Amino acid sequence: MYAQCPECRTIFRFAAAELAAANASVRCGHCNAVFDALRTLAEHLPPEPIDSLPAHPVAAAPPQLGMPVYRPQSRQTSLFFDPDERPRAAERPGKPAFARVRRPQRHHRTWPWVLACLLLAIALAGQAAWVERARWLESDSWRPRADAVCARLAALGCQLPPRRDLSRLALSSRDIRPHPSVAGALIISATVRNDAPFAQAFPVVEIVLSDLDERRVAMRRFQPAEYLTDPQLLAAGLAAGASAALVFEVVDPGRDAVAFEFRFD
Repeated sequence: MYAQCPECRTIFRFAAAELAAANASVRCGHCNAVFDALRTLAEHLPPEPIDSLPAHPVAAAPPQLGMPVYRPQSRQTSLFFDPDERPRAAERPGKPAFARVRRPQRHHRTWPWVLACLLLAIALAGQAAWVERARWLESDSWRPRADAVCARLAALGCQLPPRRDLSRLALSSRDIRPHPSVAGALIISATVRNDAPFAQAFPVVEIVLSDLDERRVAMRRFQPAEYLTDPQLLAAGLAAGASAALVFEVVDPGRDAVAFEFRFD
């Protein structure tokens, strides 16, 4: 804090302890005059140049303080305590005043959520079954059960597609020759046999014509409906152990085509 000597007008800086030591009466270190430091007491100096510190007016009554900072309690002796001196839970008098009373929780109905989760699980299982339907219908363990269920629902129009196992389809004979009645065309014939113990759907046949260096010259894929004209035979598929003669008419790609190959898809 700061105060100014009224005789020589020297401004001094001091601490609160120095001011309280002699009831605000201080001695000037320049002119040795004794004066009341409270008359010009200031927390900050005004901007320079400084001529004099303003004197505080004398109040008729003591000012009343209205902004409390701290009020010691009668039972509070220290801000710190020893944990060993803390009273045990059994010795504490009842619940503290700030403890909240917990309200009893309401029991909500859970069966709608259980039902919703069950419906979602059924929908998820149905989606998984639909995505994996082709693999399940070709399975040796699941297909007989599906056939039995579909047989009971035949009145509702239930009909499963024939099974497919290309590894059990075999070519017993094949041949290629010029077309007898169409110039610039070839007739490719083959006999396919179903070695599976169940009826199979007719496959997509891919015919590849190549030259002496095994380079592809021409290729054509035939859907079952393109080489079979009987719709009943197409729907029933190739029976177990049965054979079927397949005939294809293609354009002759030229003399470079000296070899051909069948592929099933």
